[in-house]
Amino acid sequence: MSGGLGKKGLLAEINVTPLVDVMLVLLIIFMITAPLLSTGLQVDLPRTRAGELRPAEKPLVIVITREGKILVGREAVSLSRLSRWISEARSAGLVREVQLQADRRVPYELVARVLGELSAAGVTEIALVTQPLEHEGS
Repeated sequence: MSGGLGKKGLLAEINVTPLVDVMLVLLIIFMITAPLLSTGLQVDLPRTRAGELRPAEKPLVIVITREGKILVGREAVSLSRLSRWISEARSAGLVREVQLQADRRVPYELVARVLGELSAAGVTEIALVTQPLEHEGS
């Protein structure tokens, strides 16, 4: 006696179609929202022929605004405090690579001074972020 199981026994199948549907919807949501998380601060970057930037795992982003303000993440930092802040973050293992985004109207002297502070703090991996150069014919 099989107790109502029939000749073949129990049939146990997992229907993965709903799971795949949910995962695809989540993937689309994350693809749309991920770029929005790193934006918000408008910086007019210079245009160059440089190739695409391949970021490290979690680079530290330093922004120099048109007004000359230095922002580490979203926190304003003075130039004199920048080296100490970076040194402390490096000793804690929080900084490996720095991406520097400077508005194209910022004087070169300020960019050079920020680079000097980064160098003094021991940062060797610095990426200068730019926008791709538009074609002349467009």
